[in-house]
Amino acid sequence: MRGNIQTHRCDEPGSKEPGIEKLGIKLGIKLGAMKMTKKTKTPDQLRSARWFAPDDLRAFGHRSRAMQMGYAPEEWRDRPVIAIINTWSDAQPCHMHFKSRVDDVKRGVLMAGGFPLELPALSLSESLLKPTTMLYRNMLAMDAEELLRGHPVDGVVLMGGCDKTTPGLLLGATSMNLPAIYLPAGPMLRGNWKGRTLGSGSDAWKYWDERRAGKISDKDWVDMEAGIARSYGTCMTMGTASTMTAIAEAIGMTLPGASSIPAADANHIRMSSEAGRRIVEMVWEDLTPQRIQTRKAFENAITVAMAMGCSTNAIIHLIAQARRAGQDISLDDFEIASRKVPVIANVRPSGDLYLMEDFFYAGGLPGLMNRIKPHLHLDCITVTGRTLGESIAGAEVHNDDVIRTVDNPIYKEGALAVLKGNLAPDGCVIKPSACDPRFLKHSGPALVFDDYPSMKKAVDDPDLDVTADHVLILRNAGPQGGPGMPEWGMLPIPTKLVKQGVRDMVRLSDARMSGTSYGACILHVSPESFIGGPLALVRNGDRITLDVAARTIDLDVPEAELARRRAEWKQPEKRFERGYGWMFSKHIKQANEGCDFDFLETGFGKPVGEPSIY
Repeated sequence: MRGNIQTHRCDEPGSKEPGIEKLGIKLGIKLGAMKMTKKTKTPDQLRSARWFAPDDLRAFGHRSRAMQMGYAPEEWRDRPVIAIINTWSDAQPCHMHFKSRVDDVKRGVLMAGGFPLELPALSLSESLLKPTTMLYRNMLAMDAEELLRGHPVDGVVLMGGCDKTTPGLLLGATSMNLPAIYLPAGPMLRGNWKGRTLGSGSDAWKYWDERRAGKISDKDWVDMEAGIARSYGTCMTMGTASTMTAIAEAIGMTLPGASSIPAADANHIRMSSEAGRRIVEMVWEDLTPQRIQTRKAFENAITVAMAMGCSTNAIIHLIAQARRAGQDISLDDFEIASRKVPVIANVRPSGDLYLMEDFFYAGGLPGLMNRIKPHLHLDCITVTGRTLGESIAGAEVHNDDVIRTVDNPIYKEGALAVLKGNLAPDGCVIKPSACDPRFLKHSGPALVFDDYPSMKKAVDDPDLDVTADHVLILRNAGPQGGPGMPEWGMLPIPTKLVKQGVRDMVRLSDARMSGTSYGACILHVSPESFIGGPLALVRNGDRITLDVAARTIDLDVPEAELARRRAEWKQPEKRFERGYGWMFSKHIKQANEGCDFDFLETGFGKPVGEPSIY
């Protein structure tokens, strides 16, 4: 955003104060030019009216308790009640600003004639929650869905950003299908250490290897810890957080340009207020996720993800969200996009220099989407009430090295590639845009580990029998085996090789990896080894062959030998015998199916009705 402010009148139908101008933000495009369509709802049709409008004993209780909190009937009567689901917590560094940013959303809701209600939800701090936030993504989805179903709300602003909060909130809101708008936390400011720019995650892995090689002192390491994360906000590399907020925007669930604004930028405050104003209008228009989240919208999201140099986690979350929306999106859709959409966002780790702050200054997501228009469905509706094509019309790019043209990409194909073969019958994923090109076609002996502790111990052994041509394998790290499919997939290169100058090698697992990670890491092997997938049958010395161009990965062992091993295989001990973990293990789906709970998918049963009020 370049500081340009545009005004437009707020005297369309549904405006509470005709003639008063409201501010819109210019996020590289004319966000403020949103125009509300004709009202399709009247006050008596508001969902919240079931709680507050009747002349009965139960509604008396609802009204009296609202008045107990200091509200007057004029504040909610005939007004949309807007939930603000806030994932702030003291254990969530990415969302520190949400404690105050929620007030900016409320300001917007009130300006537009709505009644805001803040509802706290699970925070899912990627850095602090163990064993992995992926174990709890579906719990947040359930939390969000049931918060909306059980409370007297007509629409919702979803406040998230840290990796799993975006898909978790959107999964829940999609299932509930009330008018919803997503408010991204925004990336943090660039890191800095001794004048060098640091990127979240990517430089942590890079300099950790240097420390293991004896090149980083204790003092420098502590100074780097203090300098790599200097403000609130999400990772400022193209990690899972920035990938998923960009995907939310590409689907049409955020205000145009919202996903690119740095968390500490004043434009983020104005965008938050605008989101509050817009959700009130969406309620009157009855503009729901079901109307926005079409198959074409998800195809747009996949296209944008490929051009952004996205996180591998995008595949799991997008498949889950599409299925919640009743759209049949699969690995095949990612493979189709991968073959035709180049990576044009020169942002680390796929890029070599720039971070999300630079991406914002260069024109942000609207600028990038304008450059790949031929690959997008421009007729898709967004939360603005306008089409995607209208939203990105006129969006500019201000730095051609940060956001490249399609004729000068940083990688000629999409960021991700889907591989299949006898080792991964249901598929696995690699990020070729962020690995050493020599490993895109490789054959090498396997070095297998059944759990993370044994792998961690082995890689620090100076006598480990390993070369740079080996394929490091970690198994029992998938959805059930992890449990929760932790981000262990960027296996550490053995210290012995690090000291020899090796900085990449082929690594294979049924785990995930951070979107800030890089290297020749093959992930999400499906079906996972814990339930008897072919990865469970690999032994030390077996030859693994991959060919990214051909999209193949195979275990070069005769089928008769594999059948013998399969007959001998025994499933590891169950991870949980009670509680949420037990439920997780019973109902979690595999990576290629989005890791949703089977009972949460749209096709599982009849839609859940509105709650009874007696």
